[in-house]
Amino acid sequence: VIGQPAKSKRPKEHGENKIRPVNKKVKPKTPKMKERESADSALKSQSILMQVMDKGRFQKLAATLSLSAGQSIELRCKGSNVTWNYPSYLDTFKDSRLSIKQLDRYGQLTLANSTAADTGEYSCWLQLCNGDKCRKDETKTGSTYIFFTDKEELFVPTPSYFEIVYLNPDKPAVIPCRVTTPSAKVTLHREFPAEEIETDGTDIIYDVKKGFVYQHPTSDHKGIVYCKAESQGAPQISIKYHLLYVEVPKGPPSATIAASSSRAEVGDSVHVICTVLGEPEVDVSFRWQYPGQESERPVIIQNFWRLINRGTGHTTRISKSIVLVEDFEARDAGNYICIAQNLQGETTVATEVELN
Repeated sequence: VIGQPAKSKRPKEHGENKIRPVNKKVKPKTPKMKERESADSALKSQSILMQVMDKGRFQKLAATLSLSAGQSIELRCKGSNVTWNYPSYLDTFKDSRLSIKQLDRYGQLTLANSTAADTGEYSCWLQLCNGDKCRKDETKTGSTYIFFTDKEELFVPTPSYFEIVYLNPDKPAVIPCRVTTPSAKVTLHREFPAEEIETDGTDIIYDVKKGFVYQHPTSDHKGIVYCKAESQGAPQISIKYHLLYVEVPKGPPSATIAASSSRAEVGDSVHVICTVLGEPEVDVSFRWQYPGQESERPVIIQNFWRLINRGTGHTTRISKSIVLVEDFEARDAGNYICIAQNLQGETTVATEVELN
């Protein structure tokens, strides 16, 4: 039952370390050269993540861990400057069940009264700092994926009942219907026409930590889909995912610029618009250079964007920046330059407004 604390006596988790008797004497063995080399290479990227068990025991964590929803968990990472990563929604909702502390020798993450929604990746790493600059120590990291199993919630809950997934031709697309029980049988279905989508393990694969992955998305994949999961009971259905194909190629912004008029009278109101068509998920920033800038001429600059459906499941993001010049003066005549930038680069466009 969700919300109940874990019992102190619990069945041993699969793969849990056994406690060796303290009084057993083991004769030290000198490792052979090959054994020494493998031990040295293991130390080069040593996991610093451990789970705190009952009676003060510690357990090194495997790549995955399954716990029942309702249990609490304490993780520790060795080091005096530890950074943590965990499911982002715990931050979004400022969840009071999550506690992170840094002590002298280790960092501590505690999650109380776990729920199915807490399922996800939990990782930590040591920060190496020199003054204000810090970097990740790649040799001292730890990571595990924790399933908080719940028969009532086979799918990891999400805040919405409907999600948009963009199909980009040059990168894999993920249908994020993750499960809380790793052994659950999960299938992918199209809403219309109603049919199961074959998962061939090559073009479409299922990853228990991510969901269904389209390795090479095409416009044929667009439409509305959902997932179905079965595990010792009635099947459960995920939320729906609307798959939209992105038609704009990746690259620097595709920008255009236009003025309300190429010639203006003194006292006119003039606006210049810079427009970018791009990928739905890619932010665009704008910078302007205009004639009255050096004399600190007051202008109004407005930025906004929206998604436009260009038919048959194709979606584009349209971003605009507008410079508005009121009471046009002689010093406002000249070139208006727009610099549009995204993660791929920047594009510069210009137009001239003359004084009549």
